[in-house]
Amino acid sequence: MLKDAQVMATVAVRDMAAARDFYERKLGLSPEGPVEDEMAVYRCGGSLLLLYVSQYAGTNQATAATWDVGAGLEPLVQALQAKGVTFENYDLPETVRDGAIHRSGGRAVAWCKDGDGNILAFAQG
Repeated sequence: MLKDAQVMATVAVRDMAAARDFYERKLGLSPEGPVEDEMAVYRCGGSLLLLYVSQYAGTNQATAATWDVGAGLEPLVQALQAKGVTFENYDLPETVRDGAIHRSGGRAVAWCKDGDGNILAFAQG
């Protein structure tokens, strides 16, 4: 039943204007359809990312959304850093940090936080 339905990442934000600035100006996303005061939707490849206003924004201490960027991870990290995005560093078992990128086996991931503290991941492999 659900295996054929599309799923979207849903991220709570406190201030929609500030969130739109981050997701549109820094991450380069464009809204899908009209943007409301309390909600914005972005298409990322074949998936959707929904931002909505909530008093609980930023309380999740785990990754909220992950983009699979393939071999484009290193240039993406560099481009986002040039726009002022700060990346997180985590000490993870069997993982080597290469600047902002964490490498383990054939997988590489970089994490950042949006203005509300939501953790976003960019993955390769």
